[in-house]
Amino acid sequence: MEERDVQIRGYKVRLPLDLYVVASANPEDYTNRGRIITPLKDRFGSQVRTHYPKKLAEEIAIMEAERTAFPVDGIKTASPEYMKQVVAELTHLARQSSDISQRSGVSVRVSICNYENLISSALKRAIRLDERLAVPRVSDLGALAASTAGKIEMETVSDGGEDKVLTRLMHKAVLNVFNRSFSGPELAEVVKGFEGNAAVQASDTMPSTEYIKQVDQMPGLRAAAAKLGAVEPPAIAAAVEFVLEGLHLTKKLNKDVQAGRYRYRS
Repeated sequence: MEERDVQIRGYKVRLPLDLYVVASANPEDYTNRGRIITPLKDRFGSQVRTHYPKKLAEEIAIMEAERTAFPVDGIKTASPEYMKQVVAELTHLARQSSDISQRSGVSVRVSICNYENLISSALKRAIRLDERLAVPRVSDLGALAASTAGKIEMETVSDGGEDKVLTRLMHKAVLNVFNRSFSGPELAEVVKGFEGNAAVQASDTMPSTEYIKQVDQMPGLRAAAAKLGAVEPPAIAAAVEFVLEGLHLTKKLNKDVQAGRYRYRS
């Protein structure tokens, strides 16, 4: 190819340098990271570069189109736009992280698998709590650790460093989406409601009705959830978690973690 000479069934054909090269590989040998496997790369003797979606909307569109659905009789799933953005934002941040091998890359498959895990975590909760609507929450993001770690390669890190890197990226993803969703003054009433000893409990196993009881006691939370389009109790629960976590990450609220439960306080 370097000499522009290609043989087709023994006949030498001279072609222009502008070529399209298409390679296929045995699925058993495929790396799942979008890279050409070593034997094919050796034959080409060149580097094939691809690009990833540059916009969150494009990443989300691919996630929606390619994800595997998990139908459950009697239960509907509804993923809020802000949770989709968190999943896509996590992938975009990973593509910029110096802690992650950019030679291996961070494929759109990371977004797809993370989105599937997020929805499946919400479905499991709905089944256990006998709720008719499954809506992913911020507390479900822990399910993304396994699917993310399985499809990326870390640069050299110490023991336990991988979990720290992923946690940091997840927090940054939530923070970025939160800052795009709200401005500081919009949630001033919510922050003020935490003055004194007021607190809100959260958990990935807490029924949506428990969130509704707490929302009714905290000024501003229902309005913040409404801005995110939350109407049904499971959607309100997810919106409340997103707002509280965003306020924590912007250092407006403290967060206590104990035995899988979270407590947000002033």
